[in-house]
Amino acid sequence: MDLILGGFVDARVETLDAEELTQFEALLDADDDAAFRWFCGAEAPPPVHDTPLFKKIAAFHAHQGPFH
Repeated sequence: MDLILGGFVDARVETLDAEELTQFEALLDADDDAAFRWFCGAEAPPPVHDTPLFKKIAAFHAHQGPFH
């Protein structure tokens, strides 16, 4: 999860508001294996993690972020 979350934070931490930082902290507390499955699309994230921030992170890694 360090690669998924760390890469996003390195590139976008300055753009995150207080609510997104709270959501990010919640993702850090999630089980790594489960979160990996959510980001890979193998499972839907639970509602508590299915946030706009989750979608931003997923899009970032699908090359919808800094490359477009």
